[in-house]
Amino acid sequence: MQSQPRPSMKEHRQPDAPVPVRVCVRLRPCSKDSEPCVRGLDSRSLELVNWRNAKETFKYQFDTFYGDTATQQDVYCSSVQPILHHLLQGQNASVLAYGPTGAGKTHTMLGSPQQPGVIPRAVRDILHMVREAGCGPDGHNCSYSVSMSYLEVYQEKVLDLLEPSGRDLVLRETPDRSIMVTGLTEQELSSFHDFEKHFLLASRNRTVASTGLNSRSSRSHAALVLRVAQSRPLVPARSAKLQLVDLAGCEDNRLTGNCGLRLRESSVINTSLLVLGKVVDALRLGRPRVPYRDSKLTRLLQDSLGGSAHSVVIAHVAPEQRFYFDTLTTLNFATRSKQVVNKPFAPGALPEPAAEKTLQKENSDKQKQSTSKEGPLVAEKPLGALLPLDQLEPSLVQRVLRLEELERQQGAGHRGLPLLGTPKAERKALLRCLEETQAELEMRQQQKELEAKELLRAASTPEPPQAIVLPMRQVPIPQKRAPPTEDEGILVLKRRSDPGGTENAVPSWELTRCQELMVRGHQKLLELLNQGSTRELLSLKRIGPRTAELIMAWREQHGPFVTLQDLQRMETMTAKKVATLIKANTLDCIQMLLPPGPSALSLFS
Repeated sequence: MQSQPRPSMKEHRQPDAPVPVRVCVRLRPCSKDSEPCVRGLDSRSLELVNWRNAKETFKYQFDTFYGDTATQQDVYCSSVQPILHHLLQGQNASVLAYGPTGAGKTHTMLGSPQQPGVIPRAVRDILHMVREAGCGPDGHNCSYSVSMSYLEVYQEKVLDLLEPSGRDLVLRETPDRSIMVTGLTEQELSSFHDFEKHFLLASRNRTVASTGLNSRSSRSHAALVLRVAQSRPLVPARSAKLQLVDLAGCEDNRLTGNCGLRLRESSVINTSLLVLGKVVDALRLGRPRVPYRDSKLTRLLQDSLGGSAHSVVIAHVAPEQRFYFDTLTTLNFATRSKQVVNKPFAPGALPEPAAEKTLQKENSDKQKQSTSKEGPLVAEKPLGALLPLDQLEPSLVQRVLRLEELERQQGAGHRGLPLLGTPKAERKALLRCLEETQAELEMRQQQKELEAKELLRAASTPEPPQAIVLPMRQVPIPQKRAPPTEDEGILVLKRRSDPGGTENAVPSWELTRCQELMVRGHQKLLELLNQGSTRELLSLKRIGPRTAELIMAWREQHGPFVTLQDLQRMETMTAKKVATLIKANTLDCIQMLLPPGPSALSLFS
């Protein structure tokens, strides 16, 4: 590895402030047998061909753009290394590698022996920073330690890679709103050799498999957590963590040819990445609810997106034409991520050695003052007007008399003066007892006043008029009944029985639906969504031009919907919107299936 400047713990001492997520894009070299659809413009910008009009392009601008000639050192030194110094200040940091399968995420994070990636370079620099801080002028009384944990999120299960047991680990939120993994193995690191020993063995436990696009496709999201702890005598210890996350790639199963287990893995991966996009949208739009809990991945990344970490997102794109829609999706995600703002903070600042003596002196002065000052025996402010004793319950009367007797025993001349012979705890208990008695007496007085007002109001309110009974009218019952139809038994309005038997209750009605027809109606709706034209989609309720365009684009990119619930996988479609759409169109779809004739609902009109 080439030499590079080391981050120093004395740099960047700015106060905590909101920090936007830093977003970088890295372009993988294009294969020889394909034409690229992406090209770089400068060190921050790139353009993508418009799939609707080949003469136009989409232009994107990010914090940094790495072309196909960028090296591992270029990516690390300009994007990752500048955030490492925050760890020594007690602030968290995160690096996320995002992109489609085969775009080079794992290469960026791990690299090779000749070109190490982000993870080995970051570990080496952190160990160097800790040694430098321990040997500096401020480190004579401060000790540092570095530890590592390694986990993967596979099919919505959090698994330990250092000591694999197959057990799904639980994610919990600490009081400072940080996310911790219960039962996750943590290994102390004293040298880079220790890291290599643990990490190489754990990497073999990560789930990988061959697909149609990648011979070693990552089938899980992996996260390496490096924790830097600081401790100093007489001061609470503090720690910070660096999360290095290699996300699994989103996959188009029409290109990968996945089936069986690979298909299920791909479905879970795409769903978790979809939730990640929803989290980013909720954060940038300032929505009151951010769906962190909808996926284990987003719950794990709660600190990194919208949390307390300095975060960097490295989005990876592939230039080939067959990856066009994956590239478009990745660039749109990266653009939205730029608008996410984190609020880094340190749990507590470590005081300098000179400040420690001042802190000890202040603590001793406060202790002397607390032992020398004595509170009064009773409160000096007069008590409010109390009820006569004959209006109180016997238990309250006994408490009041007992307190008055105790006060007389202490002596009326000592009221408001320190009572040196009485223990502090006993005086506090006596004051508390007096306050409770006063509060209870006042509450009983208010209750009696309210009861008196209620009696007065009831006496002044006139009685309501009695009901007027009218004679019953006789109405002839028609003898001729409407002829039965085939549709009569399909939808029935059934009167709900009232168990209370209230005479004047308003009748309530419920719609009892034939389960078989409901299923057929859902199938008809799914058929329209998968095969209908834009005009037919617009004829459905709750579907406008924007939603119809999204459905057509989804079908072209991902194929037909398997179930109606798959609509949630589209952008902007929530579970509530999908349920409303299904409910609004089911009856219309059932009507399409019925033979011509009078409607079932018209029988009751």
